[in-house]
Order: sequence, then structure tokens, then C-alpha cells
Amino acid sequence: MDYLSDCYWTRSGLKCLFASCRVIRFVVRHVKYFLGLRFQVSGWEHLQTDGPYVIISNHQSSLDVLGMMEILPDRCTMIAKKELVWAGTVGMVCWLGGIVFINRQKTRDAKNVMSDAAKTMLADQIRLWVFPEGTRNQNGGLLPFKKGAFHLAIQAQVPIIPIVFSSYSNFYLRKEKEFKSGTITLKVLPKIETKGLTADDVTTLSEKSFSVMHSAFMEISSQTTQSNGPVFPLSAPTTRMARDHVVGNHANQAL
Repeated sequence: MDYLSDCYWTRSGLKCLFASCRVIRFVVRHVKYFLGLRFQVSGWEHLQTDGPYVIISNHQSSLDVLGMMEILPDRCTMIAKKELVWAGTVGMVCWLGGIVFINRQKTRDAKNVMSDAAKTMLADQIRLWVFPEGTRNQNGGLLPFKKGAFHLAIQAQVPIIPIVFSSYSNFYLRKEKEFKSGTITLKVLPKIETKGLTADDVTTLSEKSFSVMHSAFMEISSQTTQSNGPVFPLSAPTTRMARDHVVGNHANQAL
């Protein structure tokens, strides 16, 4: 099977995965201070859900990893495209964290991974985090969702919990090569049940999820963000080093 984290889908592997996640979470959560970023989280109560579930969130850049580490539930890992493993420091962190990589060019392999993931979710009571847009997007909205996350949730008959990151455009201007401090708002939305749904309901489920997430994105992105420090051009040594670690030139090409 053509993916890189199949070793984690064993009981011993899962123990290693969750141990790695705890260490990486502790380390990565401190990077935000170096970058001058803060996170404001609402809807914590929606993550207090027992058992397995699928988290879906919008995807803007490698900075998303920092937000993930702020709220990552126990027994949770991520599904991502295989190309990300070559994304420098970000790829290494993802690999060490036990992220499940799929080859999107091979539909059969991707479907097999999703099928195995659904079985493992139920057998070992784990949660999976998926970016349904399939690629990063900084165009002020959400890209159409791919269907993999919704097939997975319906196959496993587990709920979907949408999480929305506010726009980064107030502090990260990629084209202008400017990065400044700021506050990112994360909004956890109420779970969407999938019990009783079948493959015929995938499109409807995807559209419903997109609708609630897009509305939340527009709402939280319109709010005024707080500055936590001065503005730096990306050529400044300190900010450039931070960008290379968290945003990353390679990650910008792979995400």
C-alpha cells in the first residue's frame, strides 16, 4: 500500500504515534511566541465528544499546524497528501507526528487508506483530522471540498466536527513578502452526525459542512485582529528563520 505511515496502524504503532504527538505538541506550541502569534479559541465544548470522530478544517498555510497543536484532541492524528513529507522541517514534524500520508494520484490506494482508517478509528477509538479543500488557499474564502473526509466519516458512522481558522491576511501577506504578529481565531463548530447516512449522502454532507464553515470563516475573519508586536519584512533574519521553520519555502510549494 503506497503510503508512509502504515506502521502506525498497529496497536504498538498507535502507542508510538500518540507519544510522538504529545512531544511534538509541547514543542510546536511554543513556536507561536517566537512568531508573535496568539490564538483565540471558541467552541471548546464541541470537542468534548467521546469516541472517534473526523475533524475537518480549512487550510491556508503551514501555520495551520500551530493552530492544530493548540486544540488537538487526545488520540488524534491527521491525513495529508504524500507530497507534504518532502516539505522540509514541516514534513519532518508531520512524519514524526504519525500523520497518515496518501497518494492522491492513485485513487485505489487513497480509498484503501480511507477504508483502513475507518476500521482503525472504530477498533482503537481514534480521531482523524482532514483538510477537505485538499490544498492550501489564501484567497479569502474556502475552496470546494473534496469528498474523502465525508466518505470516511460515513463509512465509520462517526460524527464530523468542523473547525475554522480565521483569515491570515491581516498579518501574513505572502505576495508582499510581509509577516507581522497577530491573533488567529479558531472556531470549533457543533458536530454533524453521520449515523444512518450512506454513500449516497456524501455530496449533501459535504455541501452542508462547506456552508457552515464558510459562514463561520466570513464571520471570524471580519473581526479586528490584535497585534502582538512590530511588523517585519520576510527578509529580516529572525522572521525569515521563523518562516523557514513554520511556513517554509518548501512547504509553500507542497501545501
